[in-house]
Amino acid sequence: MSARIILGVGGGIAAYKACELLRLFTESGHQVRVVPTAAALRFVGAPTWAALSGQPVAEDVFSDVHEVPHVRLGQQADLVVVAPTTADLLAKAAQGIADDLLTNTLLTARCPVVLAPAMHTEMWEHPATVENVATLRRRGVRVIEPAVGRLTGADTGKGRLPDPAEIFAVARRTLARGVAAPADLTGRRVVVTAGGTREPLDPVRFLGNRSSGKQGYAFARSAVARGARVTLISANVSLPDPAGVDLVRVGTTAELRDATLKAAVEADAVVMAAAPADFRPATYAPGKIKKTDDGLAPTIELVTNPDIAAELGQRRRPGQVLVVFAAETGDAEANGRAKLARKRADLIVINEVGPDKVFGADTNAATVIDVDGSVTRLAEQSKEDLADQVWDQVVVRLGAGSSLRVDR
Repeated sequence: MSARIILGVGGGIAAYKACELLRLFTESGHQVRVVPTAAALRFVGAPTWAALSGQPVAEDVFSDVHEVPHVRLGQQADLVVVAPTTADLLAKAAQGIADDLLTNTLLTARCPVVLAPAMHTEMWEHPATVENVATLRRRGVRVIEPAVGRLTGADTGKGRLPDPAEIFAVARRTLARGVAAPADLTGRRVVVTAGGTREPLDPVRFLGNRSSGKQGYAFARSAVARGARVTLISANVSLPDPAGVDLVRVGTTAELRDATLKAAVEADAVVMAAAPADFRPATYAPGKIKKTDDGLAPTIELVTNPDIAAELGQRRRPGQVLVVFAAETGDAEANGRAKLARKRADLIVINEVGPDKVFGADTNAATVIDVDGSVTRLAEQSKEDLADQVWDQVVVRLGAGSSLRVDR
């Protein structure tokens, strides 16, 4: 469905990346008006924006005054995305300053607003910026976390503009939920695990599974679009880093356990979408295990890995919501109910797995069982749509009346 999108562009070196974001919007059939700041036009000129958008560039409040652009652009938009959002723009938006066309548009917009910050680490971590981000998030603005990586010059750290395709994914999820949908996870800290762990046998072999991490990444993207502060713990996944998450990479089940228990301490909700290996080799061979002359395969002794979800269920504090997953091949619902009770979780998402089912696919179907006994059957759909439906249930459990912390 076509939407009217305002693409604001701040005056940072990452302004050139907004060209790719604009292309993604227009190729998806959306009508886009680009509103660059004066500083942004020093990096990318108006003809580039006009050519890519097929629309005139809204440069200042004194152009086309009869159309009252400082009011109309925000009023008529279905979505406003600002990428990059500089520290200056964050400050102006938080304080309600309207000294150019873009900041006027932010004040008049009554649609969802997504800000993608990009700046040096010191600027992002400065107390003034921290407070400005917290203020904007309290108001329901989706301020997505910047990425970690190479910055201007030789500097490296947190503050890099996320990949345009991932900013587009957040925008797409925001639009999919509808213009009137609230950012109902604003102020919430959530932890999502994704992927499959690997248990080394020797320097070249491991025990693992076929999990692609796509469903966990879909949960992370959906949570960002709903305003959450997301920690994504990723096990052996070959997917682009979602925009706006704090990414933690792990390899083994032990590493997944340590990272999840640490992150869960301050989390309002934990979604255990990863597929940890149930077993690991009792010993690790420091050299590659060789074939023997007699052709007999070696005997590998296995030991049981810790049950991370059950440990979370025992440790969780009152009010924290725990969602666990079950990949089943037979009698799925009965096995799921037993696992839900054993892990002391609130919800269990049950997938029936097998050849060409779930693993690696872009769609998913599931049965969700609530600890209260209710059952929700989710028909096959995109993994992000499915994630949103599960988040709907999590939001209900979190409760509209509970206290929120809106921070960085």
